[in-house]
Amino acid sequence: MLMQVMSHLELVRDFVNTADLEDGEDELADPRRLQHWLLSHGLAQVDDRATEHELEAAREIREAIRELLRAQNGIEVDLDAASAILDRASRETGLAVRFQDGAIRFVPGDAGVAGGLGRVLAAVGLTMADGSWRRLKACRSDTCRWAFIDNARNMSRQWCDMAVCGNRAKARAFRSRRA
Repeated sequence: MLMQVMSHLELVRDFVNTADLEDGEDELADPRRLQHWLLSHGLAQVDDRATEHELEAAREIREAIRELLRAQNGIEVDLDAASAILDRASRETGLAVRFQDGAIRFVPGDAGVAGGLGRVLAAVGLTMADGSWRRLKACRSDTCRWAFIDNARNMSRQWCDMAVCGNRAKARAFRSRRA
């Protein structure tokens, strides 16, 4: 069960991290790359083709999830706006709650690329339902905002990497105090 929980967290983390904000790279730069990402994560079939509308939806979903992850790291965000985007996307993908084999399931009603995006949203829902969601955060650095899984015992991590973003923040704070 733990392995399945981690895979849902990792899927959501990997989806959010398709945009490297510091380097300006986006794995979802065009519909073909969206289809490739979904295929490489087992969320789409080889013959599924992404449309421009699905690409825009994927990017919007990604950034809404990122905002929720930033909130989990103490950053003030518009939770209502992010939630509304995910709510609309879940309706558009036909995502439904099902009870199967004595457990809750989130099942996308659509196939293809929309179904793949629905499975990403299902992973978000599952991690929220099982409580593991609180371990998923976005880096406090405004220039980074990289998603990470906080495995610290007290869940106190603030930075994706203490050696990079954490040290930058410490150096800024030090310079500010010295000024």
